Amino acid sequence: MDHFHYRNRVLYCEDVAIPELANQYGTPLFVYSQATLLHHLTQLQQAFAPADPIVCYSVKTNGNLSICKLMAGNGAGFDVTSGGELYRALRAGAKGDHIVFAGVGKTDEEMRYGLNSNVLMFNVESEAELFALGEVAKSMDRRAPVALRVNPALPPKTHVKTDTSVKGTKFGLDIDSVLEVAQKVVGHPHLEIIGLHMHLGSPILSAQPYREGAEKGVHLIEKLRQQGHAIRFLNMGGGFGIHYRKQEALPAQAFAEVILPAVKASGCRLVLEPGRFIVGNAGVLISRVLYTKESGGRRFIIQDAGMNDLIRPTLYDSFHRIWPVVPDDSVPVMPDDFEAPIVGTVYQDVVGPVCESGDFLAKERALPLMKRGELLCTFSAGAYGMAMSSNYNSRLRAAEVLVTGDTHRLIRRRETFSDLVAAEEACI
Repeated sequence: MDHFHYRNRVLYCEDVAIPELANQYGTPLFVYSQATLLHHLTQLQQAFAPADPIVCYSVKTNGNLSICKLMAGNGAGFDVTSGGELYRALRAGAKGDHIVFAGVGKTDEEMRYGLNSNVLMFNVESEAELFALGEVAKSMDRRAPVALRVNPALPPKTHVKTDTSVKGTKFGLDIDSVLEVAQKVVGHPHLEIIGLHMHLGSPILSAQPYREGAEKGVHLIEKLRQQGHAIRFLNMGGGFGIHYRKQEALPAQAFAEVILPAVKASGCRLVLEPGRFIVGNAGVLISRVLYTKESGGRRFIIQDAGMNDLIRPTLYDSFHRIWPVVPDDSVPVMPDDFEAPIVGTVYQDVVGPVCESGDFLAKERALPLMKRGELLCTFSAGAYGMAMSSNYNSRLRAAEVLVTGDTHRLIRRRETFSDLVAAEEACI
């Protein structure tokens, strides 16, 4: 649970009681632990230290400026997938040579923005994109640094919507054709192939796919160098799994043990693009119970966080631990197994206020009977929570708070009704 723990049956983030934060900032509320963020970043930096890695925090997982500034201030680079994410990284203090620009659909404008920002390299995912980038670079009398993203065609290893290394996805160049594409730009005056990129999907709970992918990467790098490309970087992406259910995830060292030998064999500098591993378990979503009801033999806890706040359960059928912020004496302080029967609980659906049957945070979950006004915590919500939130049903997006020891501060205010219509009123 990292730096979220119970004291006298009250949930704390570091040394701050969660009810105190809910009362001051309201709910729904995202709460982040700075100690956890830095602990996970440091784990990666230390585990992969022999390869002198550039650890590029994945902005798409959680782009809050305060979190990005914390990453930049502690030695991280950034992985961005849009012009907006590049803007966030630069605003957070990042230098261009520590930014990797990914994404399958970069516009010409975004390519120009990346070149003007002197990004370390563009992860290129198709032949068409490669030549489009060459044209943009030519128009600017520049030479674009490129890492070719290869799809290694490994067996499925995670959810179908987040598995990016099987054939038939929109991501990357097929391993069977990447060398043919690379051959076409040997000596290109405005393109420089300097790296190989291989992101395998997310979240991955085994080191074996990285072993297999890295071995294929070493072979390809050798072939690319034989073509005349000066490959200097091996980018193994991110995707390292985290603890959503129990203690199912591997430590950073386990992934380092299978990746580092390949990096050494390649003679490259390592680039990583972690996001979830750093921020996933560093954040929780706090909500307040509005009502409870029974219908058709099912029990429902209706609380004020919805699919617009955390869409992962609806979108990916994902599992998040959910437990009262202040559990009573009839239940464990924190169960060891959230998928087994729990004393003092009944099976209930945790749902939100959004007008969709798919609006839920959990189904048939063992939870104690809750009362109106009590607080619930949805754990492991730091990644793809706020980042994927929306204003669906014209709901206001949540506030975000960062806790450091016994202090806390607002890092994103709760939206107002005026915020909802500001961009539209400007056009009336």
